[in-house]
Amino acid sequence: MPDNRQMLIAALPSGPLQTSNFEMQTTPAPEPADGQVLCRTLAITIGAGQRAGLQGSASYAGAPQIGGVMGGTGVAQVETSRAQGFAAGDLVMAPTGWQDYSLHHADALQPVPAGTAPALQLGGLGVNGITAYFGLLDIGAPKEGETVVVSAAAGSVGHLVGQIAKLQGCRVVGVAGSPAKCALLTDELGFDTAVNYKDADFRAAFKAATPDRIDVYFDNTGGDVLGSAIFRMNIKGRIVCCGAVSQYDTANPAPGPRGIPGLLVNNRVRMEGFLVFDYADRYAEARAQLREWIEAGQITLKLSEYHGLDAAPQAFVDLLGGATTGATIVHI
Repeated sequence: MPDNRQMLIAALPSGPLQTSNFEMQTTPAPEPADGQVLCRTLAITIGAGQRAGLQGSASYAGAPQIGGVMGGTGVAQVETSRAQGFAAGDLVMAPTGWQDYSLHHADALQPVPAGTAPALQLGGLGVNGITAYFGLLDIGAPKEGETVVVSAAAGSVGHLVGQIAKLQGCRVVGVAGSPAKCALLTDELGFDTAVNYKDADFRAAFKAATPDRIDVYFDNTGGDVLGSAIFRMNIKGRIVCCGAVSQYDTANPAPGPRGIPGLLVNNRVRMEGFLVFDYADRYAEARAQLREWIEAGQITLKLSEYHGLDAAPQAFVDLLGGATTGATIVHI
């Protein structure tokens, strides 16, 4: 039997995530039983929401388990199939976790079209792209000419949200954490302007960037950026609550922003959260449209790529520390 390297949760973080929160073990690869498929992981994606899972604050992720394999989504190749519908050599997307080999029932696998690069499947066509698609178009419902603001705009979801908003004819403002990221948004991804939330004069710059105020705010961060956006919302504006990365990697999350519910009531603002899993029966629709935009060159995908399972903890730390752009992919 081949060896199965597994990255385990060694300790739950009590503050900012560290690579020491993980440890590697090697065990024999499992054998599939009837109805199961053995998959070999080719690449995994890491998202900020996984940090919320380690906090235990993401109920959909289940309770984190010390000594368990770190969870995550990957693209894998079928090694052995004892289930109908899959054969050795097929490419699939699955909840592989951070390990070389994993066992699944067929209903947990999503076929990956032949020739699709794992990074594309996990990034633009994966949870990141689908989240951007439904969060913006279904929850935000932008209209041509409106102003859309995106926080964590250089991140895995945010950089796609902004580009989709441009395709809808909107004026798009990105909020990011460095001059380099702001330049990426405007120079490469087509955002109309971008603001660095770390600047001392952020509030003044944010106000200047939204002279017509905000119609749709796509929130990936929570915290102070959300607080600033609430004060700039137009009447009948929409706030899409996708994530709160500013509150994940800490033992002391900040309180919610001021102005709720007063500003929401006065300006008749709708503030709505969502989980992408609610749209599972429409994933094919989103992937078809995203693929069309990507292949036509209307959406540019950004990736931060790492190599080797042992690089996964550092990739996670880098993501939370703001050192990555686009989707974070670890090639196993």
